[in-house]
Amino acid sequence: MEGLKKGIEERLEELNIQLPVLVDIKMPFESGVISGNTVFLSGQTPRVNGAQKYTGTVGADISIEEAQEAARICTLNLLAALKGIIGDLNKVKRIIKMDGYVAATSDFKEHPAVINAASDLLHDIFGKENGHARKAVGMASLPGGAPVEIEMIVEIQKL
Repeated sequence: MEGLKKGIEERLEELNIQLPVLVDIKMPFESGVISGNTVFLSGQTPRVNGAQKYTGTVGADISIEEAQEAARICTLNLLAALKGIIGDLNKVKRIIKMDGYVAATSDFKEHPAVINAASDLLHDIFGKENGHARKAVGMASLPGGAPVEIEMIVEIQKL
């Protein structure tokens, strides 16, 4: 990857991050699709071993800290899906865009603080100099009662 001396796989090891093994939840769509040198990743929720680790609405029954942890889990799930699609995260040139959705009460205003946890994790892994575009928005609800869902668009080296 441009700008990094170490490969992404080595960086994950250095950060003591182990990507999860994703459980097939039998949905009628792909976890991601490659078009040219771009991977469009489907949204991931904070599933651990196939079950939502967190459920609820931020501002009601989920704290900002729990939602931030949920956002980190979503991000690791996205990276696991990406690795499954391209085989090696060292093929990643950059994360182009992240879209973060937060199930929150109508008076909750800290959506960016929740999704910042995911952005910070990507900066730790890929380097801040390889930053991404982003949105962080609130929703009335998300699939499976998840408090957070994140999707990404990733540029990869030609396969």
